[in-house]
Amino acid sequence: MSDRPSDSAPATQPAPALPPAEIPLLRSAACIAASLLLWTTQGLGMNFVAANTTQIQGALGATLTETTWLIAAYMAPNVSLTLILTKVRTQFGLRRFALLSLCIFVFASSLHLFVQDLRSAVAIRFLAGIAGSPMSTLGFLYMLDAFPPARKMSWGLSLALACSSATPMLARLLSPALLDLGQWHGLYVMEMGLALIALPVVYLLPLTPIVHAKVLHRLDFVSYPLIALSFGLLAVVLVLGRYYWWFEANWIGWCLAASILALGLAAAIEANRETPLMNVRWLMSREVLHLTAVLLVFRIVLSEQTSGAIGLFQTLGLLNEQSAGLYVVILLASAAGGIACGALLKPERVPGLHAVALLCICAGAYLDSQATNLTRPANMYLSQGLIAFGGALFLPPSLLRGLTAALKRGPEYITSFIVVFLFTQSLGGLIGSAFFGSFVVLREQFHSSHLVERLMLTDPAVAERVRQLGRAYAGVLNDPQLLNAEGVALLAQQARREANILAYNDIFLLISWIAGLALAALLAHLLYLALRRALADPQPVTA
Repeated sequence: MSDRPSDSAPATQPAPALPPAEIPLLRSAACIAASLLLWTTQGLGMNFVAANTTQIQGALGATLTETTWLIAAYMAPNVSLTLILTKVRTQFGLRRFALLSLCIFVFASSLHLFVQDLRSAVAIRFLAGIAGSPMSTLGFLYMLDAFPPARKMSWGLSLALACSSATPMLARLLSPALLDLGQWHGLYVMEMGLALIALPVVYLLPLTPIVHAKVLHRLDFVSYPLIALSFGLLAVVLVLGRYYWWFEANWIGWCLAASILALGLAAAIEANRETPLMNVRWLMSREVLHLTAVLLVFRIVLSEQTSGAIGLFQTLGLLNEQSAGLYVVILLASAAGGIACGALLKPERVPGLHAVALLCICAGAYLDSQATNLTRPANMYLSQGLIAFGGALFLPPSLLRGLTAALKRGPEYITSFIVVFLFTQSLGGLIGSAFFGSFVVLREQFHSSHLVERLMLTDPAVAERVRQLGRAYAGVLNDPQLLNAEGVALLAQQARREANILAYNDIFLLISWIAGLALAALLAHLLYLALRRALADPQPVTA
């Protein structure tokens, strides 16, 4: 079976005109607005469930673990679909791709309004994951289309990624009002409304056309399902593993084994193709492995914001509405980071931007590691702002370096780079959340055991504390033994809360150490390169 490109591609099709050196201000502003609309539409649909799992479980009559299947169902197809869609839009054209994608997204959004139970919700979230993938691609392309070629990889790339990182906080900021209006369905009435607004915008504001080419081959339809199966199973395991616990549920092991097998089969097929969907040899090169490690470590470190601070405040009993000020600060810091990166981004400045980003994340995580039971969102404005700013500074330079390396090899390497991007960002985000959540569980058990073993009723201070806590029920209970039991239960609850806070402090400190070590390694590498250049090009000695 051959996958050579066909020589019978239409030769009479006119090539699209090259993009102009300068773009009219009105079109540039319209493209930026369209990109913001598309990113908001896709991001809210993706993050509404993750931001409101506790509220949604009541509407669906499910437990917290069962409701988490909604996140897994969305991510399973979403983490890999961009890979094949890159070829689809090249072969069939951007305009058809954009309009068809939006129509599917509107249909998927409208189905949420008819959900009444968990099973139907899981099926619809799976369809939503398929529909959401091209929306993020459109948001990215519209932001790039707003700038001339000289600024696409600086301003366009930076602002597009800033929009992507801002949507989780925007979902948390808007959720309380929408839940008050219509509970579960209120969230997706807004998503459907935004999608209906985006449809005429995309129709009236077409993207700059690209050259059509026959890039889809028969073996793509063998390799891609294997890659999708592998990434999808891994996504399900990463989302649900810490809820069912990694070594307790047999199906987790079977899913991991099937994921590795499917990826191995796909790699075996791709290694022997002339036009591979993913170039295995290039992906295994030292340069790409280094880039993958850098992006993956960054994504894990950045999970401090999406899982850490929010999880800490949930432990303290705070809801999204109590943390609204913090979300606004994170949004503003992400926007500031995107603008700063767009203004400064050049290939020669990549190490400097990485150093500043790692310094911000290291400092922010260290400040967070000092949390107590009196810590409130206002106490983390500075630290979370630093982390958001650093996150917006780090990713665009890394992607610029990866895209540059792929384009030097040829356009056919773009899909191979997308594999790196999807693994480090989509799956990397899930790896970070899984690592973060599992670490907190283990450290909470460690701290709980140390705290509880010191709480002896023979200790006068502990006995007095139990009596004080039990007096809260003195108005409804007269039996001293029952009052004492309630006091013990409340004391155990407080000990568990303190253990959770200590566990979050441990992971914040670990993230700070990881960012600090990455910064030290970067500075050492830059020093090594400077010394190497100095030794290779010694200055001439003058008499």
